[in-house]
Amino acid sequence: MKLTEIQDLIKFVSKSGVNEVELETSDIKIVIRTGKTAAPVMYQQAPVQLAQAPAAITTAVSEVAPASPAAPVVAVNEDAKYITIKSPMIGTFYRSAGPDKPVFVNIGDEIGVGKPVCIIEAMKLFNEIESEIKGKIVKVLVNDATPVEYDQPLFLVDPS
Repeated sequence: MKLTEIQDLIKFVSKSGVNEVELETSDIKIVIRTGKTAAPVMYQQAPVQLAQAPAAITTAVSEVAPASPAAPVVAVNEDAKYITIKSPMIGTFYRSAGPDKPVFVNIGDEIGVGKPVCIIEAMKLFNEIESEIKGKIVKVLVNDATPVEYDQPLFLVDPS
């Protein structure tokens, strides 16, 4: 199984609303769990040949991460009324389409469903990330040109 196929599977699972997907071939077994109580987990039985994959991605595929329930958070967070736009993949976060281009969104900008909010570069592919919600950008949580992980918060949006 190629790395791009694994990334596509992760994207599909995150967008579908399914809590768990298990895929097993003769070479590997992958289990992806989503939801509030379990983080996505990938298991590997046999080595996967990844041509020119960055070390961070190779590590993500080859590590065995135990699923543990998240500890309940008791503290009241002032950002709780906001919706978080999260990264759908591992890669490098960019606020604009290029160094000489304007940023997609700034704090205070109104966004709608389908409006591009950033770009995430993964394996030399530039993926335009679109908003799935309507609201106003309250906070940008990631610096430009920094690495991001799958499901990492990128923006806080006020839906009101």
